[in-house]
Amino acid sequence: MGFTKTILRAGTGAMPRRGQEVTVHCTGYGKNNNLAEKFWSTKDPGQKPFTFSVGLGQAHVEPLCTAPTHICRWDEGVIGMQLGEIAKIHCSPDYAYGAGGFPAWGIMPNSELVFEIEVLSFK
Repeated sequence: MGFTKTILRAGTGAMPRRGQEVTVHCTGYGKNNNLAEKFWSTKDPGQKPFTFSVGLGQAHVEPLCTAPTHICRWDEGVIGMQLGEIAKIHCSPDYAYGAGGFPAWGIMPNSELVFEIEVLSFK
């Protein structure tokens, strides 16, 4: 279990290392067990890109990261991404909400989720 990554657009240059501060756009899919249905995006009105320390489970997108098994574990996939790269990270339930799901957002228990991530910057 874990995640798989599919590159949609190649990036250029170096890749962030564990612990570096990374800024990304992120769109989450998997509402009502439909991996084509969006449940949230930093590109939605009123949202903005977010910055976190990559590879440390700190990609806290409230209310996404409230359970002991954080949906944030997809941030491990960002470590191997280059600046400007866009990738889809497909998470198994253990890398998402697990048995609890997040019904308020239409994320059912034991759902697989997909996140489209674009690396905007890192330092």
